[in-house]
Amino acid sequence: MKRLLFLVFLIPFFILSCNYLFDKYNKTKEKQAITADYTLDSILARKKLRAATDYGSVSYLIYRGETIGYQYELLKQFSSYLGVDLEIVIEKDLMKSYEMLINDEIDLIAMGLTITGERKNYVEFSDPIITTRQVLVQRLPEKFQQMETKDEIESYLLRNQIDLADKSIYVQKGTIFVERLATLANEIGDTINVFEEDKNVEELIAAVSNGEIDYTVADRYVAIVNTRYYQNIDVNTPISFPQRIAWAVNKGQTSLADTINEWLAEFKSTLLSRLLYNKYFKNIRSGRIARSQYSSFSGGKLSPYDESIKQASKLINWDWRLLASMIYQESEFKPNVKSWVGAYGLMQMMPHTFEKYGLDTTATPDQQIIAGAKYLKYLEKQLPDEITDTAEMIKFTLASYNSGIGHVLDARRLAQKYGKDPNQWSGNVDHFILNLSDKFYYHDSVVYYGYLRGEETYKFVNEIVQRFEDYKNLIKK
Repeated sequence: MKRLLFLVFLIPFFILSCNYLFDKYNKTKEKQAITADYTLDSILARKKLRAATDYGSVSYLIYRGETIGYQYELLKQFSSYLGVDLEIVIEKDLMKSYEMLINDEIDLIAMGLTITGERKNYVEFSDPIITTRQVLVQRLPEKFQQMETKDEIESYLLRNQIDLADKSIYVQKGTIFVERLATLANEIGDTINVFEEDKNVEELIAAVSNGEIDYTVADRYVAIVNTRYYQNIDVNTPISFPQRIAWAVNKGQTSLADTINEWLAEFKSTLLSRLLYNKYFKNIRSGRIARSQYSSFSGGKLSPYDESIKQASKLINWDWRLLASMIYQESEFKPNVKSWVGAYGLMQMMPHTFEKYGLDTTATPDQQIIAGAKYLKYLEKQLPDEITDTAEMIKFTLASYNSGIGHVLDARRLAQKYGKDPNQWSGNVDHFILNLSDKFYYHDSVVYYGYLRGEETYKFVNEIVQRFEDYKNLIKK
C-alpha cells in the first residue's frame, strides 16, 4: 500500500515543489516586471555570463588539460556572441539551480532541461537545443560477450514498458523522469517503485553498470554517450515520446531568452554547430576519452606530470592547478615542444633562462617544471610590494612571465598616469598592456620598454585564470 501511495502522490509532490519556486518567483514578479531586461543588462554590465550546469561526460569536463563538454562549448560560443566572460557554476540538484536562478545568483541553467508545461510556469525556455526521448538504462547480462545470439541477450532485458511493473528505478531528484514514471505507472495500471536520489544522471548510470542498482532513466543522447564509458549497459528501451531539451532563464526575462534564440538560430546553421554535435554524440574517439586516466570524468588526472607540478607549486605557494593551467597554456603538457622564437619545453622557457638554472634542452620534464616555478618566484619578487592582493599578484606574475617584467612595469606607470589603480591588474593595468601596441601609449614618456603586442599577454593571463576556475571545479586539489 505504501508503494501505491507513493505513486499516487508523486506527481502532486513534484508539482508542489515546483509551485514553491513559482510562489517565490511571484513575490518578486512586480519588481522584475519594471525592468524586464535586467538580467541581460546585468550580464552586459558585469561582462560575465553566469551559467549553472552539471559535471558529466556530455556537459562539462577536463580532458588532457582542456576544458570540454557539449554544454560548456555551447556556453562559450554564446558568451563570445555576447562579448562577455563565462562563469560556470556546477550544480547537479535541479531544485537548487532553480533557486539560484530566482535569487539572481545565476543567469541561466544549461543542464539539458526538458521543456514541459509545468516548468514554463516559472522559467522561460530557449528554443530547443536537442530533441531526444527518455530511455531505460539497464545492465546487460553477465558474460554477454560470450552469448551466441542477440536473442539470448535480449531475453534478459526489459523491452516492453509493461514489464516495468513492480521494478525499482532510481532517478535524479527533481528531474522530469519522476513525473514520467508516475504517468507510465498509471498508463500500465501497475506499480513502479521510484526512488529519487541526490546523484546526477551519469552517477546513476555508473551505479547500474557497477551493479549497485538495476535501473535508471536518462535522456537518450546522454545515455548513448555513456555506453562508451560503460560497455555493459543497454539504453535501447524508450519510455517517452520525443521531447525537447533547452536552456532556461528566469521567468519574465524575455530579452535574454530572445537573445539566446537569435544566437541559436544563427549558430545552428554553421559548420561549427554540426562539428560540435558530431564531436560529442557521434565521434568514436569519445570512447578513448571515456577510458582515459586524463579525463576528469573517469581518471581525474590532468597530465603525466601532476605530481611534479604539485611539488613545484609549493615553491611559489600556488594552487597546483593554477600552475598546471599555465603549463597547459604554454605547451599543452608537451615536454619537447619548441616555439618559433626558441622557447622550449613544458614551460616554454628561453635558452638564457634555462641557463640561469643550469639547464638546457636536455632537461627532464621534472627539471623544466621546477626551473619554471623558480623563475615565477623570481619575477614575483621583482614586482612592487604595493601589490598586496594575492590574486592580483598572480596575474602580474603571469603577465611578467609572458611579456617580460619591463612591459608590465610600463603598464603600471601608464595606469597611474591615467588615473587607474597600478596595483590592480583586472580592469586597470590590463587595459594598458592591451594598448602598448598603440603608438600613442608606447611613445609615452613613462614607457621605458616600448612596443608590446599586448593582446597576447592579456589573453595569456585571462585564459590561464579562466582555465584555473574550470580545474578547480573539476579536479581535486
